[in-house]
Amino acid sequence: MPSTTHITLKVEAERWPIAGSFTISRGAKTEAAVVVVELGDGAMTGRGECVPYGRYGETVESVIAAIEAMRGPLANGLSRFSLQAAMPPGAARNALDCAFWDLEAKLSGQPVHELAGLPAPKALTTAFTISLGVPEAMAIAAAKAASRPLLKVKLGGDAANGGDPARILAVRAAAPKATLIVDANEGWAEEALAANFAACAQAGVVLVEQPLPEGRDGALAGISRPIPVCADESVHDRASLSALVGKYDAVNIKLDKTGGLTEALAMADSATALGFDIFAGCMVATSLSMAPAVLLAQSARFVDLDGPLLLAKDRDHALRYDGSLIFPPTKALWG
Repeated sequence: MPSTTHITLKVEAERWPIAGSFTISRGAKTEAAVVVVELGDGAMTGRGECVPYGRYGETVESVIAAIEAMRGPLANGLSRFSLQAAMPPGAARNALDCAFWDLEAKLSGQPVHELAGLPAPKALTTAFTISLGVPEAMAIAAAKAASRPLLKVKLGGDAANGGDPARILAVRAAAPKATLIVDANEGWAEEALAANFAACAQAGVVLVEQPLPEGRDGALAGISRPIPVCADESVHDRASLSALVGKYDAVNIKLDKTGGLTEALAMADSATALGFDIFAGCMVATSLSMAPAVLLAQSARFVDLDGPLLLAKDRDHALRYDGSLIFPPTKALWG
């Protein structure tokens, strides 16, 4: 990698309206709050974007402060490699790590996939998310997206109106041909596992994501899982993988959790070696957040990079989506 001395840093918050609202078991939001980093050497600029993850206590302000704290180390030659030890996993490191990758690509004249020793990326099919709501509202949303091949259905709501079994069956009726995956976002109780799994099996769901809260998911090791189960909130980086063996069948790798593409790629290799399927996930954000994840997603069993599709508008030089097909980024966007 070219020298990273005298690197300049610019960091700012941006807010991008969501088309309607986005609702999961922990609540709803109407905008995506992101933090964008620019690293420059005077001639070239690399960019990275992250989403502060409230589930882990991150805020826009705390993430910006963590990034600003790297000004001194950057002036003293901090590189993408030394960054991994200088900051913990999380959104702040993700933005810096991805900006380093983008700057390295521009300075070297090589795309990021070549720098990472990866094949040229190809277009992939991404899931499209159906937000949590009452069964009737979810059915309407599913009917509008019924032509998409893969739907990710948010569950984990209250027991009114038939609860999650009614929700998933309503979605299946509205989208009979789509492949369905379910994300409970830690919203199920242990005593509801059997009924919820049974309803998902009846609806032909192929994957259930994070049914139980992190730290209280031990029951997954002691039951017969009729559908493969994916860890999300219970998995962060490579250090968290060993505790998941026997409880989960797949892991959701998000760059905002791993702290960037560098750790995400290494984590995918380690997870595969342990027998886990890879789920490439995202937060609701712009194409700048998705672009590095497209490289990770090339080896994933499941891909959920629909964040920009949920926004009212995306940034310039956005990723190209053709229905549920997502294409690799152009150099004008990242990498």
